[in-house]
Amino acid sequence: MLEIGTLHYLMVAAILFLIGLIGVITRRNVVIIFMCIELMLSAVNLNLLAFSRLYGLHGQVFALFIAADAAAEAAVGLGILIAFFRNRTTVNMDEVDLLKG
Repeated sequence: MLEIGTLHYLMVAAILFLIGLIGVITRRNVVIIFMCIELMLSAVNLNLLAFSRLYGLHGQVFALFIAADAAAEAAVGLGILIAFFRNRTTVNMDEVDLLKG
């Protein structure tokens, strides 16, 4: 029977991070970009938990900090997005440069 090891976790995390990175680079919708950033943070959490399982370190604590940071980022980012949508009625990334002072 196949045992799931650290390499398997790292491969899944690398694939998740790559999908998130491609999404951030190629998409124009701000909501999709936020979702891709969250996907990248989830990949980092998976890496931390995999190394915590391997070495017995406190990776779970760091993963909780990253999850809390991701929640705060989502709240602030969505607040900015709602304010931008009310002013411009679009969530297209090409219009965001209008926020410059």
